[in-house]
Amino acid sequence: MKLVLFILLILILTSCGSDKKQFEFAGGSFKMALDNTPTTFIPREVNDVYSFELLSQVMEGLVSFNPEDLSLQPQIAEKWNISGDGTVFTFTIRDDILFHENPVFSSEEERKLTVDDVLFTFEKACKPNAEGNPTAAYLFLLSNQVKGAKEYYEGKAKSISGIKVKKNQFEITLINPDQTYINKLANLSASIVSRKVVEANKETDVVGTGPFCFTKPTDENTYILLKNQDYYLVDNKGNALPYLDSVVFYVQTRKLEQLEMFEQGKTLLISGLPTSRITEMLEGRISDFNAQPPLKELYNNPLLTTQYYFFNMNDPRFKDVRVRKAFNYAIDRKRLADNVLRNQYYEYGIYGITPPIGSVFKGYNFSEIKKYGYDYNPDLAKQLLAEAGYPDGKGFGSVDLRLDISDLNTAVAEELADQIYQTLGINVNIDGSSFEQRNEDGNMGRGDLFRTAWIADYSSPETFLGNFYGKIVPKDKSQPSSGDQSRYVNPLFDKYFEQGRSADQKRRLELFSKAEIELMKDPPIIPLWYANDFTLSYSRVRNLKNNPMQFLDLRRVYIKEWTKEEYLKSIQ
Repeated sequence: MKLVLFILLILILTSCGSDKKQFEFAGGSFKMALDNTPTTFIPREVNDVYSFELLSQVMEGLVSFNPEDLSLQPQIAEKWNISGDGTVFTFTIRDDILFHENPVFSSEEERKLTVDDVLFTFEKACKPNAEGNPTAAYLFLLSNQVKGAKEYYEGKAKSISGIKVKKNQFEITLINPDQTYINKLANLSASIVSRKVVEANKETDVVGTGPFCFTKPTDENTYILLKNQDYYLVDNKGNALPYLDSVVFYVQTRKLEQLEMFEQGKTLLISGLPTSRITEMLEGRISDFNAQPPLKELYNNPLLTTQYYFFNMNDPRFKDVRVRKAFNYAIDRKRLADNVLRNQYYEYGIYGITPPIGSVFKGYNFSEIKKYGYDYNPDLAKQLLAEAGYPDGKGFGSVDLRLDISDLNTAVAEELADQIYQTLGINVNIDGSSFEQRNEDGNMGRGDLFRTAWIADYSSPETFLGNFYGKIVPKDKSQPSSGDQSRYVNPLFDKYFEQGRSADQKRRLELFSKAEIELMKDPPIIPLWYANDFTLSYSRVRNLKNNPMQFLDLRRVYIKEWTKEEYLKSIQ
């Protein structure tokens, strides 16, 4: 830890200066832990929350989310226009943005972001990656959505017909209308990269335009980001952003170790408190929270996050819907939530894949979806399994459950394995690994049942339902299926999903509801619970905004101890 702090000091002292007006309380370092190592440093390949948490401080897209209400705001594009039919999106690109310093640039002029970099970014995302597979950005943003994207990906066209550039404007034309397509462009996988950096084969240097600059890791468990002295945005008083000098991420997979780091002051925030320590924390140190000013602050927020298991739909046993329903009915989710989660959840999983947060998804038909959910029914579970030809589990064989190891994931798996055996007579073998390995196993279909979670990319049911869109499943079973890991294909689901993407707001929610009902009639998943989040931070961390997407915007965060007078005034 001392070595990290020494290196951090040297980096800050040797970084370039700035003649911009500085915020009165600028400076300091924000430190927190990541639950796992990021799986990639290439934005268009990002499909996991750990890469997102790190790279979202470094990379930027055309638009971004406001951390307070998740509304869209300009970013690299200073403004945009959407055609009346919802098919053409035109963005005006800013002319004052510099990429972070890197040896590939010989002058400041070469560092300027241009509309050519935007075009290059989308074309690069629309090409197979080094392994010959589609990028996450292609599956999420381009395939079956943007005109000409598929033809370009397959090498049948020299350009993407639905993407055009004119002076400082960038235009995207969709195959079908989609008023919410712009929300997808706030996803990290749509971050703009430098053509010069990528073509120099320096993309792993992670050169972006964001508020913090990536530095080479001091070790495999520590990532230091430094203030971008050339960042183009300022606050409403003209002060340079960001306020912080640096951000440090420590990789620590064990929550109890994270909590110890927080209690020792080595980190300033911990998200997802260990269930075994919440009561102890609140009761044993109540003065930390009740003092005026408090030392620490605790937030409890419902999240746009669903924890679930998915079946490998290439497994012949799981092609029978009765088997998948039997597994769902065999799970006592309330017992799981009460005994293992210790009430640290928003709702247990008796709906579908979309978290039942009515305040976010206004007008979504959760009451109808719930009718097709799976509450505990052991008798029906046994009946369905017998009808499928496996009475009391005979002849079924064992199930290989793949998960990424953590205290919570392991405890949940052990509870569910016991419930499945007691109800269905089927042995579940728990195979724990790193997050990276579990994710790769899921992509390749190496296993029978997989633990995962999905955090919304934007506030629409589409971001959850998109994980089961059958038209992105590769026909070759030996190829990875990162967009739809379960390899679920249901033409009726796809029909409603596609119609929903093209419809107006009211009709869109109706169609997405139908798609979700179809998904639950033919479930490729076992929904477990919808998450909430106990986030603990030191009160001296100011302007930290909590939101249901766990989107961490550190541009306006600063560190300052409270005086009693200042604190009392702030809460009046």
